[in-house]
Amino acid sequence: MSEALIQTSITDGVMTLRLNRADKKNSLTATMYTALAEAFDQATADSSVRVVLITGSGDSFCAGNDLVDFLQNTPSDAEQAPVMVFMRTMSSFKKPIVAAVNGIAVGVGVTMLLHCDLVYAADNARFQLPFASIGICPEFGSTLLLPMMIGPARASELCLLGEMFNAQTAKDAGIVNGVAPAAELEALARAQAEKLSRQPPNALRTTKALLKRWTQDRMPEVIRSEAAEFMPMLKMPEALEAMGAFMQKRKPDFSKFS
Repeated sequence: MSEALIQTSITDGVMTLRLNRADKKNSLTATMYTALAEAFDQATADSSVRVVLITGSGDSFCAGNDLVDFLQNTPSDAEQAPVMVFMRTMSSFKKPIVAAVNGIAVGVGVTMLLHCDLVYAADNARFQLPFASIGICPEFGSTLLLPMMIGPARASELCLLGEMFNAQTAKDAGIVNGVAPAAELEALARAQAEKLSRQPPNALRTTKALLKRWTQDRMPEVIRSEAAEFMPMLKMPEALEAMGAFMQKRKPDFSKFS
C-alpha cells in the first residue's frame, strides 16, 4: 500500500479502499473524491474484484467534507465537481460494497453508507447528519433513501436536529447491519466481504440491481436536486456563520436569521 490519501489493495477478490487522512479524521477533499471515483472505476473494470470494502484509518471512518477545501475548490460546473463524480460513480456501482465504520461518521461519512450493501460498525462508532445545523442541506440521495430506509419520522429527527447517535441506534434504525467490538470490526467486515466474493458474481449483480431498482432510476435526479440547493447554501450567511463559529470555537448564533 502507498501512503496515498486513499489506500487501495486487492486480496481474495476484495478491493479495500481505506480513507487515509487520520489527522483530519478522514474528512474528504476534492482530491480524495477523485481518487475514490477512480478506484470504483478500477473495481468495475477488474473482473478479479468481486466486492469493495471501504473503511477509515486511525480512529475515524469519515468526518464528512473538508469544508475549507470544498469552498476553495468549488468548480463553476457543479456537475463536474469531484464530489458529484464520486456520488454518481458509487451510487451506480454494480458490485457489492461493504463498509466497516471504525469510528466517527459525519455527513457524507453517513450518507455514503446508504449506498453500501452491508455496513458494520464498531461499538464505539458515532454517527451524525449535521447538515441543517450548519446551514446546508442533506446530500448524496439521502433525502430519498433515509425516509425509505428508516421512515420519515426518524429521518426527520436525524436530519433536522442533527444530533449525534451511537452504533446501536444506527443498527436499530437499519443504517448498519451489525455492531462489533472495535478490535474485531475489520475482521468481521472482511469475512463478510469474502463470503460475498465467493458468491456467483452475476447473481449478486442482478440481485443488487433488483433491490435498488426503484431508487436507482431516481438517484441521478435526486443527487442533482440536492446539489442544486447544497452548493449555493455553502456561501449563504447561515453556513458562513456556522463555519465561522467552528473556526472560532464558539457556538453559532442563528437568531438573526429568519
